[in-house]
Amino acid sequence: MKKVLIIEDEESIRSFLTINFKMQNFIVIEAGSGEEGLNKARVENPDIIILDVMLPGMNGFQVCDQLRNEFPNLGIIMSTAKGQDLDKIKGLECGADDYVVKPFNPLELILRARSLLRRMNDQEELVRGDLLKSGPFVLEVFSQKVFKHKEEISLTPKEYDLIKLFMENPGRAFSRNELLDIVWGYDFVGDTKIVDVNIRRLRIKIEDDVANSYYIETVWGTGYRWRKD
Repeated sequence: MKKVLIIEDEESIRSFLTINFKMQNFIVIEAGSGEEGLNKARVENPDIIILDVMLPGMNGFQVCDQLRNEFPNLGIIMSTAKGQDLDKIKGLECGADDYVVKPFNPLELILRARSLLRRMNDQEELVRGDLLKSGPFVLEVFSQKVFKHKEEISLTPKEYDLIKLFMENPGRAFSRNELLDIVWGYDFVGDTKIVDVNIRRLRIKIEDDVANSYYIETVWGTGYRWRKD
């Protein structure tokens, strides 16, 4: 059984989600604040976290940033207020894998959680020993680690998926919709802004000069491609 941690300060929403996740055979841990959520994440080691943006004390963005630093492979879905597009973008920049907009159908949230878990499990089944090399980068498929000049780069699951796809297909231009389908999955319900946000985060981590990206090239009117050696 998979374990989900729900970090939500509104008890009625938290209880409602707990009931629904338990009905779908999840082990559910609850937290009513960001600080409590961080402590329970460290103790309970959940597979996935449902994280509200508006929390007392530490807000959801701060919690997400801390979680991603401590647990780079953890699945994080953030819940945002209706119409707050900036919250969605900021959450993705903090390292969230997905987001839902309140009010949401609990079944949709559970489907998103299962989809994210499937993608995470697929990554864990990669074959030991495979290496991808491109310029100063080495990607270890089994360990899912990426190195630049022999120094490891800390990546989120989505950032890893993106750079792996690029390194496997140097010189090929991918449209935003293609990247959305391949990395986030055909069942992902969202728009292509999530692609641009993750590309920007990835560039910050791998480029020598983010303003003049060398390795991840922008293909104007299409999307992105990895520079071919």
